Amino acid sequence: MEAFLISTGIVALAEMGDKTQLLSLVLAARFKRPWPIVWGILVRTLLNHALAGAAGAWIMAAVGPNVMRWVLGVSFIAMAGWMLIPDKLDDEDAVPKRQMGVFVATLWAFFLAEMGDKTQIATVALGAQYEPLIAVVIGTTFGMMLANAPVVFFGEAITRRVPIKIVHIIAALIFAVLGVLALMGVGASMTG
Repeated sequence: MEAFLISTGIVALAEMGDKTQLLSLVLAARFKRPWPIVWGILVRTLLNHALAGAAGAWIMAAVGPNVMRWVLGVSFIAMAGWMLIPDKLDDEDAVPKRQMGVFVATLWAFFLAEMGDKTQIATVALGAQYEPLIAVVIGTTFGMMLANAPVVFFGEAITRRVPIKIVHIIAALIFAVLGVLALMGVGASMTG
């Protein structure tokens, strides 16, 4: 349960103001069909986070817990710094212009936007640190949906009221604490 809760919280916070959250807003404004967008986000996130979490677990098995403790600690601290840099939706991450269904357009756009994204890298780190992997994947996916589904349904009304800068600072602090704890070896028993 701990892996699920931590994964959900970290990704939900990391996603606030992220380019994929901005993409959710763009998709909602362009297509005005929330359910295919939400389903597209869910399917793409499950696939992406399953692969990212599996990569993290594989890296943990390959390098061992002592090396991974340092990798995770430094990675979480780097994520803390990255959280303080706001994302912008680049033109190449925008909605594809080809005529395709809303669901397929969402799958494609989220595939492009998630490559090397904060939440994908966080999922790799969480997959390396916590077991069972399924709890991490479900948690990170749930966190992604918590951050994006309301944006799809309620759009700009929510994004104007959420203090993104404060959310980024809180998320950065959480990542920094997790990084320091990993470097200290706290929670090392979670990985096996």
